[in-house]
Amino acid sequence: MENKNNKKLKEAVFAAGCFWGVEEAFRNLGGVAETEVGYTGGHLDSPNYENVCSGKTGHAEAVRVFYDPEKIPYKKLVEFFWGMHDPTTYHRQGPDVGEQYRSAIFYSAPEEKQIAEESKKELEASGKLKNPVVTEIVSASKFWRAEDYHQKYFEKNGGAATCHI
Repeated sequence: MENKNNKKLKEAVFAAGCFWGVEEAFRNLGGVAETEVGYTGGHLDSPNYENVCSGKTGHAEAVRVFYDPEKIPYKKLVEFFWGMHDPTTYHRQGPDVGEQYRSAIFYSAPEEKQIAEESKKELEASGKLKNPVVTEIVSASKFWRAEDYHQKYFEKNGGAATCHI
């Protein structure tokens, strides 16, 4: 993806519970040019919301973030990710329960994996959390864009991003 100034944007994919709130948080972060919600990390081709909500596809609700690395480095995206949800709950965020709501970082390059793993270790060593971090750090797989009505859900429908912490 390219922005208006023809600068190359990079992609990052995160899962942190209900994708509506995660998208809203990233969408408003400086250096982020665009976001889209979808499904990734599972075994079903062309999943839809109903499939993923069944908890039988292996997919997580995720957000693909297109960002300008000159304005916000990948490490800052990862740090922001840690603060937007509870990375210590297994397959759960707030009232949402199931593998589709798991915490995950889907890396696309070895340096992203290294940054995510080092950041996770720093978070665990910080003493800020009472429980161990259960966030998966896994190689990115195909990202399936969610249905249009899920894209920028809070912008379209008003209201606060209340489906995540």
